[in-house]
Amino acid sequence: MSDMIEQISEEIIDALDNDKLVLPTLPEVALKVREVSSDPDVDIATMAKVIENDPAISARIVKISNSPLLRASRPIEDLKMAVSRLGINYTSNLATSLAMQQMFQATSDVVDERMRQVWSHSTEVSGIAHALARHYTKLKPDQATLAGIVHQIGILPILTYAEDNRRLLKDPGALDTLIAMLHPVLGRRILEAWSFPEDLIIVPQEHLNFGREVKKVDYADVVMVANLQSYLGSEHPYNELDWSQISAFDRLGLSSDINMREVEDLSADMEAAMAFLQ
Repeated sequence: MSDMIEQISEEIIDALDNDKLVLPTLPEVALKVREVSSDPDVDIATMAKVIENDPAISARIVKISNSPLLRASRPIEDLKMAVSRLGINYTSNLATSLAMQQMFQATSDVVDERMRQVWSHSTEVSGIAHALARHYTKLKPDQATLAGIVHQIGILPILTYAEDNRRLLKDPGALDTLIAMLHPVLGRRILEAWSFPEDLIIVPQEHLNFGREVKKVDYADVVMVANLQSYLGSEHPYNELDWSQISAFDRLGLSSDINMREVEDLSADMEAAMAFLQ
């Protein structure tokens, strides 16, 4: 590891430990939606009223509620109908995922391009995770969608740091190394700060723990397998791993050599779920 990477890594961790690293905050609509949904007595009208403050997200939720993936028995015409169809928690997770897209933007072209790449990969993993949760587990597909969106959230403060420290931008290899080292722990800190549930907080770190052994399938397993599937056909180092030794596949009841894009029902659901967020 180069001296520069070691120095910057220490700087970032020190800033994190001393509350001097600015962590990203959830967009206002996501904060309000999650606050409202945490109230066990919240009603559909209240949830709809909060989301209506963001017309773009409102329109997308109505569109999603009419998608083939959710198979509505009759057309959904307005946001209240959509929330009623989806349910409070599903709507909350979906609105949070949709709102987070605005976080993946930067002022400099180089960092903005990196942000967009992270968002694109996150939406792909999210779509695969949705299909996996729906077809192979009793986990909530909407929660799996959100897990896919946040699995690399720890990259954001590193890219923000790089935007203010241009020496990193001049060395893409060093930036990649730094991201690989730090984003899992930063991701956990961010989700803790956002008061996400523990089964999502562990995802940034645990989806990369290929030797993990747990009693039953969880969202980290789902995102791990979804992430591996996203790299099929590429030259990514994950394709060099022996997937048959990764027990997350067993907990999902999947063969380690499955290619989800070749399974018709799965492929259709993946594409539909990815389209939610793109």
